[in-house]
Amino acid sequence: MIDFLITLPGILMAISIHEFGHGYVAYILGDDTAKKSGRLSLNPLKHIDPIGFLMLIIAHFGWAKPVPINSNKFKNERIGLFLVSIAGVVCNIILAIICIYVYKYELRYVNMYALNSIILSAISINIGFAVFNLLPIPPLDGSKIILSILPNKLHYYYFKYEHIGSIILVMLMLTDNIGIVANPIYSVIKKLINIIL
Repeated sequence: MIDFLITLPGILMAISIHEFGHGYVAYILGDDTAKKSGRLSLNPLKHIDPIGFLMLIIAHFGWAKPVPINSNKFKNERIGLFLVSIAGVVCNIILAIICIYVYKYELRYVNMYALNSIILSAISINIGFAVFNLLPIPPLDGSKIILSILPNKLHYYYFKYEHIGSIILVMLMLTDNIGIVANPIYSVIKKLINIIL
C-alpha cells in the first residue's frame, strides 16, 4: 500500500501529460478529434487504461488509453504523424526534468523522506513511460514514428500485422525480457537528460 501511494502521483502525472501532449499537438496541427472526444485534458481519469495502469504500478512499464487522432486533418500527414507520435514522449521527458529540479530544491530546503520518495518515483516513472512508448512495437508511439517515415507501399504491412504487437508486448513483459529492448532507449534518454541538466 505504501509503495502504491508513493508511485501513484507519478503514474497519474505520466499518463495525463503524455496523452495531453498527443492531443494538444494534434489540435495545433488542425485535428480537433481529441478535443471533441474530451481527451484534450490533464485529468488522468480520462486517459487511464485499466491493464496499462496496472502494469505501470507493478512493472513501471505501461500504457494509457490512446488519444483518438485523425491524421487526414494534418496538412502534411507524415510530419503530423511524427510530431503527434513523439509529443507524448517529449512531454514525459520534460516532466521528468522538471521533477529533477523540484527534487533538488526539495532536498535542499525541505528534505522530507515521503516527499523525496514520491518525486524520485515520478522521475523514474516518467522516464520509464517515455522509454516504453518509444519501443518500435505496434501500437506504441515508437512504431508510429517509424510508420511516419516508412514508404507508403509498406504501410499496408504495418496495419496488417499491427495486432501482433500487443501479443509481443505482453510476452516480453511476462517473460521479463522487456529490458532487452528498452534498456538501449533508456540509456539514450538518460544521457540526453544529463546533457540538459
